[in-house]
Amino acid sequence: MPRITLTDFIDVVTKSGSPKATKVAQLKNRDVYDPATDFYKGFREGLVAIHRSGGSKDDLTSLTKGLKDPKKATNYPQMVKGYRKWWGTKAVTWFNPPGSTYTQAGFDVAINPEIGLAFNGQRHVLKLFLKTEPLTKTRADLIVTLMAHVLAPMEKPGTEFCVLDVRNGKAFSHSSIGKNFKPMVDAELSYIASLWPHV
Repeated sequence: MPRITLTDFIDVVTKSGSPKATKVAQLKNRDVYDPATDFYKGFREGLVAIHRSGGSKDDLTSLTKGLKDPKKATNYPQMVKGYRKWWGTKAVTWFNPPGSTYTQAGFDVAINPEIGLAFNGQRHVLKLFLKTEPLTKTRADLIVTLMAHVLAPMEKPGTEFCVLDVRNGKAFSHSSIGKNFKPMVDAELSYIASLWPHV
């Protein structure tokens, strides 16, 4: 059964026409995942390590030290700045975020948010959006609604599901986008499934 990430799925959903089909082809024909080519891996894992160990906002500077890749040297400081802005004065406590899979039309969509933090008396499950392109409201709504749909049964009542636009330091929380959400998601997965054998 083909498996794609939540980010992959949203990339398809938010496109239309030929770019949509092109994205499906890219997903099918891309190389097997290699950690060495994962541009954001060091940032994600470093952030998790800081929170797991009960680190402070000052520890974020460690994420930009010793960067030899010029692109990382340009991008990582921007992400640190945005994350520092979002962190602000929050007193945060780490917990392991839930992860699961949404299966439909013969496809698995991996729902694996990176960050679990409790603050202001509430648990927050955060998916990190690290790309340079804008995080539109449509994209944010789809991410958090699908997260809530799949992961809420695994979490304590009242947990907030969010996607964090890291570069801009802005979190988008779950807000229902209507009763047609699940049929829309399932229709998109059916589209991917119908195109998959032909690209």
